[in-house]
Amino acid sequence: MNFFRESDLKTKQVLEGITLRAVSGEKTMMTFFEFEPNAVIPSHKHPHEQITYIIEGEIEFTVEGETKILRAGGGVVIYSNQVHGAKILDKPTKAVDAWYPIRDDYK
Repeated sequence: MNFFRESDLKTKQVLEGITLRAVSGEKTMMTFFEFEPNAVIPSHKHPHEQITYIIEGEIEFTVEGETKILRAGGGVVIYSNQVHGAKILDKPTKAVDAWYPIRDDYK
């Protein structure tokens, strides 16, 4: 698939209040996340590099013990195996993530 529309991608619920749509090439992946207010992403780590960009809303993001509130236009780079987690604040929130390598669990 060379061309896509976000709205045509299959929706997958990954946690309570958190859904994603994914598109991938041979080696990279992009996910479009939608978060309900107060949704939580528990602390975790994975071998994938992740770049998160906030489209709308606010996320309290913690990476390796450092916490920042990210708003639309902000983002974070998470390197392989860094411990991270997040809490969505009081607004619906949308974010885009880039991944390397591809996350098979998000397909």
